[in-house]
Amino acid sequence: MKMRHYIARRLLLSLLVLFGVSVITFTIARVVPANPAAMWVGAHPTAEQITRAREELGLDRPLYVQYIRYLEGLVRGDLGVSIRTHDRVIADIEAFLPASLELILVGMAISVVVGVPLGVASATRKDMFADHFSRVSSIAGVSLFTPWLGMMAQLVFFRWLGVLPVGDRIDTVISLTHPVIKVTGFYLIDSLLSGNWVAFQNVLSHIILPALTLAAYPIGLVTRMTRSTMVDILEEDYIRTARAYGLRERTIAYRYALKNAIGPTITVLALSFAYSLVETFLIETVFNWPGLGRYAALSIISLDYPAIMGVTIIVALVYVLLNLVVDLIQAYLDPRIRLG
Repeated sequence: MKMRHYIARRLLLSLLVLFGVSVITFTIARVVPANPAAMWVGAHPTAEQITRAREELGLDRPLYVQYIRYLEGLVRGDLGVSIRTHDRVIADIEAFLPASLELILVGMAISVVVGVPLGVASATRKDMFADHFSRVSSIAGVSLFTPWLGMMAQLVFFRWLGVLPVGDRIDTVISLTHPVIKVTGFYLIDSLLSGNWVAFQNVLSHIILPALTLAAYPIGLVTRMTRSTMVDILEEDYIRTARAYGLRERTIAYRYALKNAIGPTITVLALSFAYSLVETFLIETVFNWPGLGRYAALSIISLDYPAIMGVTIIVALVYVLLNLVVDLIQAYLDPRIRLG
């Protein structure tokens, strides 16, 4: 019962957060000087066409009426119509989101596979070479400007070495000769499900550089957080007892210490996942990746406020839901945590 009350309270707070986000984004979108009616009509619109477009879009009504209509649509899952594409925003997001999620999930997997062992090695070899190396690497990953890192990766692996493609999700020729049959929208999974190995290899080669670039920041966070918590855990009495029993250091580190130190790292990973939805705006532009970030970037450039607001609401929703999931996972992993 206590768990139900906690989840209900958190969901209520999440709704308040989303309401606040909608108010702020709606207000800012209307304050920015633009003429959405003219953009809706197209190039060289007449005054009569602009007037009809304003009526069609509801821009001729008072601001509070526009917001109430937007809120009513939001409750029904309707994010409006994109001024740039003339399609429903929710349909655009459904089309572009899988590419971004696939990129983010691969990046997060790299972050876990690389960041956690680096953090453990740094903690178990404190003040040794492995510790100094992981600390310098994590600081570099957090500090480097992600688009610059992506362009340097393109320069090295495409221009100089010629081993990886510079961008896009799949080669045009491969998409024509070995098309990926859409099932989940994740090209790696869909190509595997259909046994399309040619497309799978091509998609994998395309996702490596943007995924590594995206993973640089969370790798640094995961490494530093894992090291910080592991250093404290390794000083606990039960760790000394385990060593006295003659258990291997690797067993102590990964089976006993890491289990109690992983909570803050999970929090960092979840927040990094949500942050990556925003970070992909730049990465997808650099690598010409057809995902939600590129869609949002083009919408911002064209002042497509319904699309901008739709993406903002989706990102905020991901943030609040991931925070709730992280709290529940931490309570499950650590019985000492009580949901108040």
